Amino acid sequence: MEFGYVISGFAVGLLVGVTGVGGGSLMTPLLVFLFGFKATVAVGTDLLYAAITKTGGVFVHHNTHKSVDWRVVGWMATGSLPSAVITIFVIKHLIQIEKDISGIITHTLGVALILTAVALIIRSYLTRKKMREIEDTIISSGRFDKIQIPATIFTGIILGALVTISSVGAGVLGTLALLFLYPKMSTLKVVGTDLAHAIPLTAVAGFGHWTLGHVNFELLGTLLIGSLPGIWVGSHLSVKIPEKTLRLILATLLLVIGLKFVLV
Repeated sequence: MEFGYVISGFAVGLLVGVTGVGGGSLMTPLLVFLFGFKATVAVGTDLLYAAITKTGGVFVHHNTHKSVDWRVVGWMATGSLPSAVITIFVIKHLIQIEKDISGIITHTLGVALILTAVALIIRSYLTRKKMREIEDTIISSGRFDKIQIPATIFTGIILGALVTISSVGAGVLGTLALLFLYPKMSTLKVVGTDLAHAIPLTAVAGFGHWTLGHVNFELLGTLLIGSLPGIWVGSHLSVKIPEKTLRLILATLLLVIGLKFVLV
């Protein structure tokens, strides 16, 4: 079974390396349906898994591409981190009153996967529709629309709760929100900024689930053994495989899995 975890980690890592999405969206359902883990353990383990695997990507985006807008990261985190902490306390309270949270997490996970599938298709359309500008003069000069900052914080609040409950949404939903909120921000900077925000969010949410006993560290280590090489290989293959086809397949898969979770 441990070999199966390594292979699964490699497969998900490979897909993430090629398409840039699919980590939490695929890993959590995989752990639930293929390996039979409880939804709570799958979510908690996947959150820490995401925090670790995405850290390397941020180093590349920040040091090599200079494609992280840390002010936007800060505004999103202002909403998402407190939201994640509050959500953990709500989950803890539900456990204390002996409320079955597995059903809540499973249903939320299904909804998050469906939203992610739709967001993936919309994001692909937005990024293909026209070449986004290399740099946003409004952002680079420090001038922001009055609605952008509160809207970014509010987006963080929604993402914080959704990601903490389901482990899904920090990637595709986050980038989709940034594409709408900052239409002149380059795609590379959108990806880098969302990736940078996802790390503290998944780390805080993952730590919260750890305190609730929802993290399997043996599983986490085994998944990482497979996923880290998978991401490296996928990153090199990304220029050779048609991304449009892969993202359509991924969106369809997420939609089917999401409906299965919702209808269970």
